[in-house]
Amino acid sequence: MSKRVILVTGTPCVGKTSVSRLLASKLNAEYVNLTDLAIREGLISGKDKERDSIIVDENKMRKKLHELIDSSNKKDIVIDGHYAVSVVPKNLVTYIFVLRRDPVELKKLMQSSGFTDRKLWENLASEILDVCLVDALNVHSEEKVCELDNSGKSVEEIVSEILTVLERHKKCGVGLVDWLGKLESEGVLDDYLKI
Repeated sequence: MSKRVILVTGTPCVGKTSVSRLLASKLNAEYVNLTDLAIREGLISGKDKERDSIIVDENKMRKKLHELIDSSNKKDIVIDGHYAVSVVPKNLVTYIFVLRRDPVELKKLMQSSGFTDRKLWENLASEILDVCLVDALNVHSEEKVCELDNSGKSVEEIVSEILTVLERHKKCGVGLVDWLGKLESEGVLDDYLKI
């Protein structure tokens, strides 16, 4: 059976997990959250105390994902994580959906999720500077990478957009957002890019 491996990536608080879970449900797909998998399977090489996050052993994670994809009896596998493009074997990936969110909206969501200080500013900078999109394009061809602006949209709307691409009614696209230009033109770049 030919499998579709669908990555959902983006900075924290853009909606990856909510979108991935609903997408997996609609596709009757296997759902994999990379952080949960790393903790459950002991694929951790340490802890970043400064950022209060785990450090994943990428080689062990890559091997585990290869096994998981090979052994899955599902046609579709949805993998959720901001570092998915770094650990999912390139030859197995069908699509990468990079979720984006306006930094003004994102900052509020991050703050309500408990992000403060360096962790907040690093993740906002990551969104403003297109880090997850650039990472995806550095590994995969542009035809596989789909940038989606989910600012002000519901999870259902984003999943509907993804399904439209998966059903081949719409092509992937990149270059949809320019947060740096937007914030600069509004005169608020220094309020959001503090790193």
